[in-house]
This record gives sequence, structure tokens and C-alpha cells, in this order.
Amino acid sequence: MAGINSLSCGFSLVFLLVLIFTSQSNGGRILGLFTAPSKSHMIIHTAIADAIVERGHDVTVVTSGPIPKTKIDYRHINLNIDGISPAQMARSLNNGKPSYSDFMTFVATITGIANSSIHHPTMKKLMAEESFDLVILGYFFNEFQLGVAAHFKCPVVISFMTQPITPLNGYVGNPKEMAYVPNLFFGGVKLSGFFSRVQNFVSTLVFDEIAYPLISERTQAALYDANFPAGKYPSFDEMKRNISLVFTNHHFSQGPIRPNVPAMVEIGGIQIKDKPDPLPEDLKSILDNAKNGVVYFSFGSNVQGKYLDKQKAKLIFDVLSKLKQTVLFKWDDSPPPGKSANIFYKTWLPQDDILAHPNVQLFITHGGAGSVVESQYHGVPMVGIPLFAEQHTNVATMEKAGFGLAVDFPTISVESLGKAVHEVLTNKIYRNKVQRFSQLYKDRPMTAKQTVVFWTEYVLRHHGAPHMQSPAVHMNNWQLASLDVIGFLIAVLYVVFKVSKTVILFVCSKCCSKKDKKNKKE
Repeated sequence: MAGINSLSCGFSLVFLLVLIFTSQSNGGRILGLFTAPSKSHMIIHTAIADAIVERGHDVTVVTSGPIPKTKIDYRHINLNIDGISPAQMARSLNNGKPSYSDFMTFVATITGIANSSIHHPTMKKLMAEESFDLVILGYFFNEFQLGVAAHFKCPVVISFMTQPITPLNGYVGNPKEMAYVPNLFFGGVKLSGFFSRVQNFVSTLVFDEIAYPLISERTQAALYDANFPAGKYPSFDEMKRNISLVFTNHHFSQGPIRPNVPAMVEIGGIQIKDKPDPLPEDLKSILDNAKNGVVYFSFGSNVQGKYLDKQKAKLIFDVLSKLKQTVLFKWDDSPPPGKSANIFYKTWLPQDDILAHPNVQLFITHGGAGSVVESQYHGVPMVGIPLFAEQHTNVATMEKAGFGLAVDFPTISVESLGKAVHEVLTNKIYRNKVQRFSQLYKDRPMTAKQTVVFWTEYVLRHHGAPHMQSPAVHMNNWQLASLDVIGFLIAVLYVVFKVSKTVILFVCSKCCSKKDKKNKKE
């Protein structure tokens, strides 16, 4: 019996080793290239990396700055490149101008950081000495970095923080459908009525065909050619036509409803934990013991309190300090705008875990895509104070859905903020609506993490999955709109009309000629 048991143990050990080595051999070497200098972007991109690492793949993440805290252990290379300056952030927040007023400078800064990342000695060493099976590229005005995938001769997957914008739709052949799909940069809310469709049509054409090519496409092409010269690498256009997938941090339940090609994969809520982590003891005590509930205030990971206009920061404090609810206020290490027994300031707060707590009654947010989604997921109503970029669209969509109210930051006052906060706290309709949506949002066949893992491995298994590519990727706008076909058919009809007219006139003239001869003869 002892010999049989030893033999059984031996077979078990061999079987276990086979399983281990088999799983290791099937794991891909994946490079996550996330160089945008935004912490909120990193939260989304690194959540994708976390899911893939948990599956057993070998992942290297390269960023221009630090990444959010994570329990998942993988190789991280921080290039430590300077991001957007505090002065630039403060100017963007407080000048009261439209979000596109400083757009050119903003794009130039982002693109410069992406280019510096490619030229960084550590990145050059990585490209010279290592190989990868797949590149996941965090997209933000850095298309030229597609050349990194060309360098490693491997497929590329795009990660994007919200619903896809024009360039990404074009890269995988996603239809525009301007008649009912709103443009994200021009309001992004559901189209209603003829004139809203006119506005959407014109704004989409202006951005797609004029603004984007002028602002970004030419710059990106020039940077690609400079970093990845012709002859040694595929062309920029070839790389854009060979993107395997786009992961979009969006879900159809959020709207707008639109058609997506197979290569556009929705992973809305990828950054949200399936089960919240335990809160630190001090936060747990505050949340558990808040008899009147908790109001959570945060302007996200990019906006620090020191960037805000002092008067506006003070009026926000004046409103929150008068509430009976306990307030968790995310603030940096600069002096806070005031002190109150009901307000607790923290430089860092685990947002997802806080919003999951049943005592949270209201989230006052800047309207970042990640923040809005987390609040919707946990069924917490909002007061949105959008500051820049797509936040105005996110807050407008949130308000239209009935999940909360919007407050205009340039004209914010004690009255406007106080009224919005009081309304959302006391009127249960907002909480009821967002909690009903929470059930819709969670109801899907696979979680966001499972979706990421499946499609990442699908691309690896099928060597880029070129069979998923839409034919639209290889067609121009004239062909996509069938204008060449329509023109051809019009030409054919014109020729048929002219020939028919000539034949009819000829036959008629012959008939008339014969009739005239007969009449003369008679």
C-alpha cells in the first residue's frame, strides 16, 4: 500500500508540474503602454492590466508617472516624465472659458509627453532588448505610438477611458450614424428634434473632417514617421488599419444606443471591484457612525484643491458645513477652505469602496467618466460640477437620466449649489432612478474583467484576429457613404435617359417621316 501511495503521490506531483508549465507556456508577454499624464486614465488602463495578470499572463506596464495602488504584482516601469503643470491646471479650471479654448496647448503637452516616453533611455532599452506578444496602448492623442507594436511585430489593442471618439471609431470601422449617435465633444446627450440632428451632423463633420485632421492627425503622422521610419516599419496608415481591438470603458445601458463592430469591445466599469475592499479603520468608523448619512465630495485624481479659486472653494465649504450629514471631502495637503465638525478632509480616499457603503447618500463630483460610472454602479445620486473635457457631457447625460443635478462651475454660488444639494438629498426620485439603473448596468453575461481576459486571449490565440476586421477600415468616406455607387447609378440613369430619348426621338422622326410621305402620296 505504501508503494501504491508513493506512486500515486508521484503521479500527482508530475501532473501538477505539467499543469504549471502548461499554464506558463500559454501565458502571453504583454506590454501595457500608458503614457498619458492623468491618474484617472491610469485607473482604467491598470485595471485592464490587473485582470490580465490575475489570469497568469506576464505583463509589463510602462507609464510616464506613478500608477494607482494595486494589490496585483506586475512589472511597472515609471519613466518619471513631467506632466501637466499646476499653473496650467489652475488656468484651465478658473478662467471660465469653454473647454476647447486651451485645447491646442493641451494636445501639444500630451503629445510631447508621449514622444518623450518613446525617447526615454529606459524605453529605448526595453525596445532593444525585449519582445512581446501583444501591446495594449492607452489612447490619448498618441496614435504614433502604434509604432511600438510595429517594432515588436505583434498585435495591438487600444484602451480608452470612456465611449469611443471619432478616431477610434474610424480605426476599427465603427459606423458614425450621425442621425442618432451624438458627438461626444458637442453635448453627447440624446438627440431630440430636427435641429439637434442638424447641429450634431454639422459638428461631427467639422470635427471629423476639419478639426481633428488639422489638430492631431498630421502631427501624429509626422511623429510616427520620425520615430518609426519607412522601410524599416509599416506605414502609419497600415498600423491604423491593423488595430485588433478597442476596449472602451462604456456599456450600452449608459447610452447612447449605437451599433458596434466586433472589434469595439465594451468593458464599462472595469475599474470597479466585484467586492469592495475593507475600509481603513478611521474611514469605516466615520461611515458606520454617520447617523444622518454621508455626503462624499471629490473632484477626482487630477484636480487638487490648491488649483481652485479660493472664493469658489470657500463657498463650497459654506454649503457643505451647514449640512446635517457627515461630509468626506477629498482635499490635498494645502490649507482647507474652512473647518467644521461635520467635514473630514482626506488627501486620498478609496472612492469605489466608499461609494459601496450603504450610508453614502450623495456624491458631489466633477463628472469624470470613472466617477460617474462608479456612482451609477453603486446606486448613489450625484450633484455634478463639470470642470473640463468630456465632464460637461457626462454630467449633462447624468442629469438627463434623472440621476442627479448639474451645477455650472464658472457661475457657481451658495444658492445654486445649496439648492442642488438639498434637492438631491431630500427628493428620493434621484436615488430610486440611479438604483434602478445600477441593476441594469450590472446585468450582463460576463463581468468587465472576464470580458477583458477573454478578448485579450482571443487576440493572442488568433494572432491579432484579422478575421474580425470590418471592411470599412479599408474604405474612404466616399465609399462608406456609397457616394461613388450613387454617382455611378446617376450616370447610368443619365446615359439610359439620353439613349432612350435619342432612340425615341429617332423612332418618332421616322414614324412622322413615313406618315408625311404617305399623306403626300395620297
